[in-house]
Amino acid sequence: MASPKPKSKDNKGAKPPEKKVEKMCYFCVQNLNDVSPRDTMTLRRFVSSFMKIAPRRRTGLCAAHQRKVSRAIKVSRELSLLPYTPQQ
Repeated sequence: MASPKPKSKDNKGAKPPEKKVEKMCYFCVQNLNDVSPRDTMTLRRFVSSFMKIAPRRRTGLCAAHQRKVSRAIKVSRELSLLPYTPQQ
């Protein structure tokens, strides 16, 4: 049987750990209270290319605004302002 290679402890050529940039909530920064389902240009920022609602870790929204955005996207889909699926 082959013996396992010993792990070297030196990090030659390894990249230093990147500093994590904390995302700020778009609505808190802009000082906006309401999320309108009719404002489709703003809502498109929070939808992926496959028209799925983007998660908080990607958008950087706070929990309260993420709930409001997801509800507004669903309402705007019902009003036919946003499509359910991407256009082909």
